Amino acid sequence: MVQYAMHLTEWKFRGSGEADWLPAQVPGCVHTDLLRNGLIADPFYGTNEHGLQWIDKKDWEYETSFDADPGLLASEHVRLVFDGLDTYADVYVNGKHVLAADNMFRSWTADVKGLLAERDNKLFVRFRSPVHEDLPKLERLGYDLPAANDQSELGGLGDRKISVFARKAPYHYGWDWGPRFVTSGIWRPVRLEAWSGSRITDLYIRQDDVSASEARLTAVVEIEAGGEGAGLLRVRTGQRVWEAEAALAKGVRTVEVPIVIEQPELWWCRGLGEPHLYAFEAELIAADGRRASVKQAETGLRSVRLVREKDEAGASFYFELNGVPVFAKGANHIPNDSFITEVTEERYRQEIVSAVKANMNMVRVWGGGVYEDDAFYRLCDEHGLLVWQDFMFACSMYPGDQAFLDSVKAEAEYNVKRLRNHPSVVLWCGNNEIDSAWAHYDEDAGWGWKKQYTPELREKIWADYEALFHRLLPDVVERLSPGVDYWPSSPLVRLSGDKEQHAHPLTGEGDIHYWGVWHNVEPFENYKAKIGRFMSEYGFQSFPEYRTVRTFAEESDMELESAVMLAHQKNGNGNRLIKEYMDIYMKEPKDFPSFLYMSQVLQAEAMKTAIEAHRRKKPYCMGSLYWQVNDCWPVASWAGIDYYGRWKALHYYAKRSFADLLLSVDQSDDRLDFYVVSDLKKQASGELRLRLFDMAGNKLGDAMYDYRVEAGESRIVWSAEKEALLQEADPAGVVLLAELLRDGRTVCRDTVYFVGDKALALEPASIRVKREANEDGVRYTLETDRLAKQVWLSADAEGIFTDNFFDLIPGVPYTVEFQAGTAGLGEAAPDAGAPAVTARSMIDFVRVGTPAN
Repeated sequence: MVQYAMHLTEWKFRGSGEADWLPAQVPGCVHTDLLRNGLIADPFYGTNEHGLQWIDKKDWEYETSFDADPGLLASEHVRLVFDGLDTYADVYVNGKHVLAADNMFRSWTADVKGLLAERDNKLFVRFRSPVHEDLPKLERLGYDLPAANDQSELGGLGDRKISVFARKAPYHYGWDWGPRFVTSGIWRPVRLEAWSGSRITDLYIRQDDVSASEARLTAVVEIEAGGEGAGLLRVRTGQRVWEAEAALAKGVRTVEVPIVIEQPELWWCRGLGEPHLYAFEAELIAADGRRASVKQAETGLRSVRLVREKDEAGASFYFELNGVPVFAKGANHIPNDSFITEVTEERYRQEIVSAVKANMNMVRVWGGGVYEDDAFYRLCDEHGLLVWQDFMFACSMYPGDQAFLDSVKAEAEYNVKRLRNHPSVVLWCGNNEIDSAWAHYDEDAGWGWKKQYTPELREKIWADYEALFHRLLPDVVERLSPGVDYWPSSPLVRLSGDKEQHAHPLTGEGDIHYWGVWHNVEPFENYKAKIGRFMSEYGFQSFPEYRTVRTFAEESDMELESAVMLAHQKNGNGNRLIKEYMDIYMKEPKDFPSFLYMSQVLQAEAMKTAIEAHRRKKPYCMGSLYWQVNDCWPVASWAGIDYYGRWKALHYYAKRSFADLLLSVDQSDDRLDFYVVSDLKKQASGELRLRLFDMAGNKLGDAMYDYRVEAGESRIVWSAEKEALLQEADPAGVVLLAELLRDGRTVCRDTVYFVGDKALALEPASIRVKREANEDGVRYTLETDRLAKQVWLSADAEGIFTDNFFDLIPGVPYTVEFQAGTAGLGEAAPDAGAPAVTARSMIDFVRVGTPAN
C-alpha cells in the first residue's frame, strides 16, 4: 500500500544562469512568479501584454530542498510524480537527471529509489524555452503548417507559427479572444510517493448496461505488484460488497470484478432529475488477511449515447440519457485564466453554478485550452452538467511524425483514464474546426489552407490528420472508455470520404458552427434560417461592464479605437463589427460607458434570437451551445460572463431562453406565432395570457388562451396577425406582454415589440425600487411610470440578481432577489446589510434626439 505521499511546495526560481533565486509558487508558472516578485507589471493591464513577450524566449529554473523520512527511504518503491509540467523540462534529483518532459497534458514520473538522502535533497527543474525548442522543428519540417490563431507576429516571430509542435495549451499562443502568454512552469502538484508490496493504482467503474431496473457494471482494478502472490479484491459501495480472487505477478495487471445493482438511482443532467452519485471503494487484501491497498472512485450510473440515425431530413444528432432524448442547452467553455494555475476551485464553482442557474445542461470543453482540473468535472457531476470534451487540438494542422503521435497517445490515454469515471463526460471530440477548415474533399470549401500546398504535400498533411483523428484518438476512447462516443471533429457532417462530410449551415446532419452572423455581418434574422441538427458554436461579441473595463484602462482610454481598447479586442475588426451591428439595430449611445451597456444588450438580443430559434426547431435541432460562457482575461469577447465572474446581459437572457418550459414568440413581417417549448419529462398545460400596453401602461387589449404540450415537445399554441393584435395602435408606441401560466402562476414571460429597438418611441422613465426583507435575504420590487426597456440593476456589492436586463411596464410591478457573491454563492445579506441598488434603462444610455428610424 502507499505508505507516504509527500507534497513538495517550497520552491524558488530564476532565469537560467542568473545568480539570484526568488521565491516561487508551485503549482504556478513563470509569469505569475515574476509578477509576485514585482519584476513585471500586471500582464492584463493596458498594453502590457506586448512588452512581456521576452519571457518565453528564456530558459527558467526551479528548485526545492527537502528532507526524507527514514520510512520513506526504506520503502521498496520511491517515485517522483509531477501531475503537470509545462512543457519542455529536464528534472534532476541530487544532480542526477531523472526525466525529460515534453507534454503539458500528462503526468510524469521517475523512480528515485536510491537517489535520496535523509537531509537536504535537491530537486531541480530546468524549463527550456518553448520558442527556442520548437523553431528548429519548423525548420526541419521544411513547410509551414496552418495555425490560424497563433499570434506569432505579436510574439516577435513574424510568420513563423510554432504552436502546433508543442503539446501545450494552444490558447497560450493567443486566440481571437485571448492574449499571447507562452508560459512555463510546474502547473500541477508534485509529490513523492513511496510504498512496499502491492498497491491499487486505478479503479474504473465500467458501465456495461444501465437501466432503471438494473445496473450491470465492472470494477476494473489496476494493481501494481511487487512480486507473485495471491490476494483478495473486495469492492463495495454503501452496504453492497463484491469479491474476486486476485492472482498477482510482478508488474502491472488488471483484475475485473462484475457488479450488479438492482433498482439503481440513476444520474441525470440538470432539468431531468437528480445527479445521484455512488462512492465505490476497492480493497486489496493480502494472503495473510492484511489490508494491502485501497482506492476510491465516485461515479454516477447512467446510459448515454450520441444518437445519429437516418431520417427524412438527413440524420439525427442528439444525446440520449437513460433513454430520454436531451436537448443540449449551454455554451462553450475556455480556460478561466491565461495563467491556469490562478483558477481556484471556487472560480470553477462560480462558473458551474452560473451555468446551472442559467438553466444549462451542457458545456463543451473546447479543444484550444486544457483538459480541466478534476474539480471542474466533479462539480459538473454534482450539478448535473453534461460535458462535451474536446481533445486539445484546434484550428491548426499538426505534424504526423512518430514522436508526435506517441506523445499524443500517452496524453490521450492519461486523460481518458483520468476522466472516465465522471458521468458528466458524455462525448470525446477529436478537434475544433480542423476538418471543415482543411476541407480535403472539396476544393472550394474550407479556409483556403490546402491551396498553399502541392498535391503531394496536401495528401501528406491529410494522411497525418487521419492518423491522429480517425485512428489514434478513437482507438484510445474505445479501448479505455467504452460506452462514450467519439466524434472526429466539430463541426462535421459525417465521415464519408467526400465533400459531403464537411459542415454547412443548412446540412441535415452532424453538428454546425454558424458564424454568418458576426463574421459575415449577416442579419440576426439569419439565426432563424440557418439551423442545423446540433448548433455547437455560434456567437456575438460585447464589452464587459464599466467596472471591469476600468481594471485594465484609464478614463483617457475610453474610446473604441484607443490603443488599450484595441489591445483588449483580439478579433481584428471586432470593435468595428460591434459598432456596425449597433448602428443597424440600436439607438446611438450617448458616451463610451453607454456603448459598453448597449453592446451587452445587442449581444443578448442576438443570442436570444438564436437560442430560441434552435429550441423552437426541436426535435430537428437538438442542441444549442453558444460561444462562449467565460473569459480568460478582461476583454471584449463573445463571453456571457466576464473574467471577474460578472454576468453580462447575455447570461441573464440565456437563463430565460434556456428555461425548461419556454414561451417563445416567432415574429415575421405580418404574423406572430406563440410557441411553447418543453424540456420537461411530463405533459404541461395552462394558460397563455396576452396584454397589450402603450408606453404609459394603459392596457389596450387582454386575452387568455389554453395551451398543452407533451413532454419534450415544441409547438405553436396560438398565432395572430399583427394587425389584429395592434388594433390600430402605433406600432412604435406599444408593447405586448406575453405570459405562460401554470396553476395561475406566471412561469415565464416575454415582451414583444412591433418595431425594432432603434425605432421604439422610448421616453424617460422614473423607476422606483422598493426593498423588502424575507428569511432568505432581500427582494427588490420595481415599478415605473413609463415603459423602461432593458432595465439594468447594479449593486454596490458583488453579486447577481435573479433577473436583470428585463423590460418594466407601468402598472406591472416586477420583483427580483439579490444574491451576494459572484454567481450568488455568498451568504444572503440581512436587510440592514442589503446593497444599494441602482436601476437604469435603455433611455438613460442613448443620445437625446436619436432618430427613430
